[in-house]
Amino acid sequence: MSQLFAMSTEWLIECAISAVAYAFLFYFNGWITSSLVFGLGFSGIYLPAGLRLFLTSIFGLPGALGIVFASCLISYYGDFPHEFTTCIGVGLISGFTPYLARFFVFSNLRLESDLSNLHFPKLIACILIYSLLSAGLHQWWFSAMSLEDAGSVNHFLVMFAGDVLGSLLLISLIKYCLDLLRKVRRTAH
Repeated sequence: MSQLFAMSTEWLIECAISAVAYAFLFYFNGWITSSLVFGLGFSGIYLPAGLRLFLTSIFGLPGALGIVFASCLISYYGDFPHEFTTCIGVGLISGFTPYLARFFVFSNLRLESDLSNLHFPKLIACILIYSLLSAGLHQWWFSAMSLEDAGSVNHFLVMFAGDVLGSLLLISLIKYCLDLLRKVRRTAH
């Protein structure tokens, strides 16, 4: 029983970390890329895309659930129409698309769960697969919900490019910080 409690506590912590980190980076990205906005939900550089991929790669399902929760709230209280179904769909796509990409990449590219064999070609493949799925599903959902100024090929291309650029930038920054941390630890010993 205590093991089940510890596991559920770990899941809640991972969900909370994912939700807070995603919400923070979403608003930070909006602030620093405000001049690159193409339309509702479209940014030329979308750093949270990289965080989605990172959180679901590290935490798995709890990471996806945290992103779903944060994305639903951001959509509902943000610029999207205050329509519950639309916001739930945006949240589910935001959280589960990188989780779906994670399954595809882990099984087809033989990526280790600790990401120890993640190298540049696999990273690029992962980012491209995720970005295609994310932009495609978001645009399909926006079109299905009849949102204005969304659902076209142009919107797909902008979202795809923003997700790719944001993912590359954020994951490169994370990798650089991890490499720097390893270097500092080696020199400290």
